[in-house]
Parts: sequence; structure tokens; C-alpha cells
Amino acid sequence: MCDTSNEAGISTVVDRKRTGTGELQFERRTHLISAVEILDVTLGNPNPRLSEVNLKIASGEYFGLIGMNGAGKTSLIKCILDFCRPEQGEISIFGQPAHKVAARAPIAYLPERFQAAAHLRGEQFLRRMMQLYQVPYHQDDALELFDCLSLTPTALTLPLGKHSKGMAQKIGLIACLLSGRHLLILDEPMSGLDPYARVKLKTLLQARRHANTPSPTLVLSSHMLVDVETLCDRIAILHQGQLQFIGSPAECLQHFAADSLESAYMNCITGT
Repeated sequence: MCDTSNEAGISTVVDRKRTGTGELQFERRTHLISAVEILDVTLGNPNPRLSEVNLKIASGEYFGLIGMNGAGKTSLIKCILDFCRPEQGEISIFGQPAHKVAARAPIAYLPERFQAAAHLRGEQFLRRMMQLYQVPYHQDDALELFDCLSLTPTALTLPLGKHSKGMAQKIGLIACLLSGRHLLILDEPMSGLDPYARVKLKTLLQARRHANTPSPTLVLSSHMLVDVETLCDRIAILHQGQLQFIGSPAECLQHFAADSLESAYMNCITGT
């Protein structure tokens, strides 16, 4: 048997067997592996920022992390990205241990506080990012995303230091989307976006999952619960470094006897 997997999380298994006549036959089977697997992760000692976190995110899934400031969302993302190492537990990305360089190859990441070199113009930044991602830069693709996010083409020639917070956030998002990576990790991507831009981004992300085969995997950290409810297949509620709930938004409403995700979240963290 031979087992291989690619960055999209598709594992191919080739079985070899002999028939009754002794003829060798090959049978190929494919299945999806987890995009992210977190096993018993604890970060911080003696006051843990994360405590015994266990989580699996399927390949192609849109997954939301919600919680108040300091709940552990960004800490968990940093562990996934190997920006910090947990004292306990293991993390894998498409089957690769997170501490290996190969594990980060499928990832595009937008930090909560996105900042790029202020002197770079928009197009210079995008070109440099595509060089890092080792993919060609196509201005037509960039302009299409600019249009989707209601960003004018002048942003390509404007130094990033002269961009508003919302404009800079959109440039960072566009770099992630142009990367072609199979795992998008977006930490508070709606921060700094006006309501119209938020709707445009959600529409774009929803369209992306239907336009690509296999569908990209999205890990979305957000305070905007309505955005998470709209976009995500499943959510996890983090509170005081511990996972309090994992399931679909509908399951969350049912579990906490609530008529909105906001009410369910409050019931979860207050124990009511």
C-alpha cells in the first residue's frame, strides 16, 4: 500500500493485491484528511492561555472561532502557525506536524493587526507577497478582487502608509486570496471594514468555496457573530482558554436554547 497526500488535504491510497490467477492489480482510493488537527494543546504555565484544546477542522470546511478579547483565539491561531509552541499537545496541518516548514506551505494568513511596509505601493506589496507565495502575479486577477471589495484601482499606486485602515485590510485580504493557498486563516478580517465592505467580503468568500475544487478551508476568528453565522459550517466558542462548544450555528442555538447566536454565546459564557 502507498499513501500520499497533497496540500489540499486529499490523501490517495493505492492498494496492491493479486487476483486468484496471480495477476497484480492496483486499486486507488482517495479521501479527505483534516486541514487542522489540534490534540490536547495547552499553552502557558502556570496560567494557561489555552487549556487542553482538542479540535479537528475538515478540509474544505469554513470554521469560525468566537470569544471575547483574551479568550485565546489569537493564541490558538499562533500555535497553528507555529508562532509559539504549546507546552503540551500536538498540532498538524493537512497531516504535517505544525512545527515543520512543509506544514505552512498551504497557508495564507491575515493577522488581526495587519501592517505592511508603509513605503510600498499597493501593487508592489502584492507582487512581493506573490513572490513569497511562489505564484505569478496577475494584475487582472488583482483588479477583479479590487472590484469585488469596492477598492479603486488607484490603491495599486498609492503607498500603503497613505491607505485607511479599511483599505489596508482589503489589500491584505487580496494578497491572501491571490495566493491560491488551500488554508486561509483570517484573524478579525472584518475589523476596519464598513458594513458594505463586510457584505462584499462575505459574498466573495462564499463564492470562492463554490468556484474552487477542492474548496479552500477557512479558519475565521471574529467578534462579528452574524458574519460567522452566515459564513461558517461550524463554530467553536473559546472562553478563558477552553473550548466551551463545537458545532454548527444551528446546533449552538439549540444547545443553548437561544433564538440568536449572540444569545447562545452569552448563555454559553455565563452558564445560563
